[in-house]
Amino acid sequence: MTLTSPDATPRIWQRYVAIGDSFTEGMVDPDPADPTRYRGWADRLAEHLAERAAHHGTDFGYANLAVRGRKLDDIVGPQLERALSMAPDLVSIIGGGNDMLRPSVDLDALAGRLEEAVIEVRLTGADVLLCTPTDPREAGLFKALRSRHSVHAANLFTIAHNHGAYIINMWGLRATRDWRMWGEDRIHPSELGHERITQAALLALGLPETDPDWQVPLPPAERAGRREELRQHATWARTHAAPWVQRRLRGTSSGSELAAKRPELAPVEALSRRGSRARGG
Repeated sequence: MTLTSPDATPRIWQRYVAIGDSFTEGMVDPDPADPTRYRGWADRLAEHLAERAAHHGTDFGYANLAVRGRKLDDIVGPQLERALSMAPDLVSIIGGGNDMLRPSVDLDALAGRLEEAVIEVRLTGADVLLCTPTDPREAGLFKALRSRHSVHAANLFTIAHNHGAYIINMWGLRATRDWRMWGEDRIHPSELGHERITQAALLALGLPETDPDWQVPLPPAERAGRREELRQHATWARTHAAPWVQRRLRGTSSGSELAAKRPELAPVEALSRRGSRARGG
């Protein structure tokens, strides 16, 4: 749900560029067409937009410049500059998550940089899609980030309202408050999570959702015993938390040597063709 309706009838977008970090890169939603990369909500959204463009007889191109580990300065700096060089009509700008994981962060400065980026894109005539952080109130150790997430979400809603941007309300998406919607690292959405976020993006853009039950929480899962919960937590700490801390101490990230997965605007396989191929058609 959005605080603003930039257009009563959404335009037929033809040039969509996504910028951001691991969330927009698609971690950890495996791409069945390419096991070396992730699919994710932005790719899934692009497939819907391609389908819509094809229905109206227009071409569609999509680029995804997001790279895991990137902080906001890189997203609204080099990534945004590259995005604007492609003359997009829709840009999703989602960042700040890695900044908020740092020991200290200036949330007002973060919002200021995001607002400048939104204004820059809107002045070109392109639309902007933003996304709030999740509400981590039921997320164990990540609950400590709730105050930061809430302030950042409020800032994003204000930016969207003031500048006619679309916004995905992840803060209010209760269906994602389930660990089955997240990967083993407990930071990135799973395949199920990315599909729910795609539906939320369609709603934010004023487009029909394709899954009528996407906001319905999953049936309750069988709860593990205390000993099993402790074992799972120890495995997570050893496999995911410790390497993350080590990278921060070294001043590196998991994406330090990586490039964008879709660096140029290019056609994207529409949902009908992807589905036909998956069925062997």
